[in-house]
Amino acid sequence: MERELGGVKSRLPPDWAISPLGDLATAIQYGYTEKAQQEQVGPRFLRITDIQNDSVDWNEVPFCVIDEKNKEKYRLQQGDLVFARTGATVGKSFLITGSIPESVFASYLIRVRLRADIEPKYVSYFFRSNDYWRQISESQAGIGQPNVNGKKLAQIQIPLAPLDQQKRIVAEIEKQFSRLDEAVANLKRVKANLKRYKAAVLKAAVEGRLVETEAERARRECRSYETGDQLLQRILETRRSQWQGKGKYKEPAAPDTTDLIELSEGWVWANCGAVLSGIEAGASFKCVERPPAEDETGVLKVSAVTWGTFNEWESKTCSDPDRIEEDYLVRQGDFLFSRANTIDLVGACVIVHKISKRLMLSDKTLRFKIASSVSEQWLLICLRTKFGRGEIERLATGNQESMRNIGQDRIRQIRIPLPPIAEQHRIVAEVDRRLSLLRVTEAQVNANLQRAERLRQSILSKVFSA
Repeated sequence: MERELGGVKSRLPPDWAISPLGDLATAIQYGYTEKAQQEQVGPRFLRITDIQNDSVDWNEVPFCVIDEKNKEKYRLQQGDLVFARTGATVGKSFLITGSIPESVFASYLIRVRLRADIEPKYVSYFFRSNDYWRQISESQAGIGQPNVNGKKLAQIQIPLAPLDQQKRIVAEIEKQFSRLDEAVANLKRVKANLKRYKAAVLKAAVEGRLVETEAERARRECRSYETGDQLLQRILETRRSQWQGKGKYKEPAAPDTTDLIELSEGWVWANCGAVLSGIEAGASFKCVERPPAEDETGVLKVSAVTWGTFNEWESKTCSDPDRIEEDYLVRQGDFLFSRANTIDLVGACVIVHKISKRLMLSDKTLRFKIASSVSEQWLLICLRTKFGRGEIERLATGNQESMRNIGQDRIRQIRIPLPPIAEQHRIVAEVDRRLSLLRVTEAQVNANLQRAERLRQSILSKVFSA
């Protein structure tokens, strides 16, 4: 029998009803307003941010001060459903199951307590379905921060089976989902192993263990070769002889190697300042928060260089045409470096392989000019290793985790291993070969994870829509 579910026709069995959530609940209640505390001053205080990946680590949930009357009013119990009523996760729900510590819920959550003749797991599964999310999307209010209030939540239409069918449906969903959960867990283990493999490849690359070293090859071929130290001296001599900067030429400082490992034969430790012929900075511009059109000029966001590949769509449109400068424009082949971000992301770097928009460097994005005798891909590998990240984080300044900065002088102090140039190119080629295979496997894993989610939604759709 076809009936309307939240404005969309659905084919449901004749003994099913379509009921608003408000009719199925004994109470729909906003949470308690109080400051969360890490010290055990009262019960656990469940917040939106404590609900991650459909689970709660109760040991990590903070506490709050609350009197006995309100503690009883806001106490969570098995079978309660809590909803995020505002923010980026608006509509996300969580079912309280099993034994939990004494807990109350925070004000950005709404609690729904269902009637005794309603199976909470059945309703909870509906709240994961596309039919539910479509209704939530239509119910959201707010131009800036989206939100759903208790009144709108009470109007959510739910396809309601008889109680005995609810229990059988829950059992079948859990059987199907347990198979999917096992498959997803295996896929996530593969992803974790791929991440470890990538880190191992990069570590081997910068320690001289990935390809035959130039020293070994030269001995085998009975020839001489230019060592990393000789390469470094050649770079410095060329820079010294071509110096046209202000004042007297200043030799870059040698790195402190007392805490560093011994490198492969023919390698040498160097500071970034020795292999960089220059660092160019952008500027701060008034912008419109959208990528530029074809006839406009934009400015890079930090996120354009954050996630491993250059993303020109992470940009804003410059609203002050008088300040546009050609020298700031990003070009193909540029090596870009983020000088300001969180501690985990400051120093993110990319090489621009393709660009179609007119984009300028921002004040938080730097362009490295690299000596011609050093592979830019080699420098990229060095800065992306665990050691390279450690160097960046060691030299970054700032007291807040939310924003760190690394200035040009400190960038020049970053220590990197420098092998002979021919070996650099062989290492880069081998890293690219191995990571290309890794990316293919990773794409297959991601496709299967998406397929698992589609299967989940297909199961829920068959239950609640057909």
